[in-house]
Amino acid sequence: MRNRVSYGLLLVGVVGFGLASRWLPGPDSFIRNYAGDTLWALMVFLGFGFLFRRRSTTTIALVALLFSVCIELSQLYHAPWIDYLRSTRLGGLVLGFGFLWSDLLCYAIGIAAGAFTELALLPSLSHSNNQTQGAHT
Repeated sequence: MRNRVSYGLLLVGVVGFGLASRWLPGPDSFIRNYAGDTLWALMVFLGFGFLFRRRSTTTIALVALLFSVCIELSQLYHAPWIDYLRSTRLGGLVLGFGFLWSDLLCYAIGIAAGAFTELALLPSLSHSNNQTQGAHT
């Protein structure tokens, strides 16, 4: 089971790094071009993990990937109402502006990083929680 306090703190940190990556100098910086989208997808993974803390890592990863792909595909749709939302700071950060194939790769990498890290850490966290719970019973 995921700890909501830990996931909330991770979410804040990832959002901070993601926003900071957009302000790096140089328009053609590799990190500036790809880190934000990768961290955005990691944020989505952590957000779904925060909301659905009892779901499996695989389920969270698949839902996060589906959500991210839907957001990217929505960028192919242009109507006044959604373009207005995209013109706001928050709307632009959440919905993005234009479809890019490279964003889909960034999303896959960000979500995979979250899932692999969670799978690597949760067994040890579960083991330490079981030892702690055993000491209290």
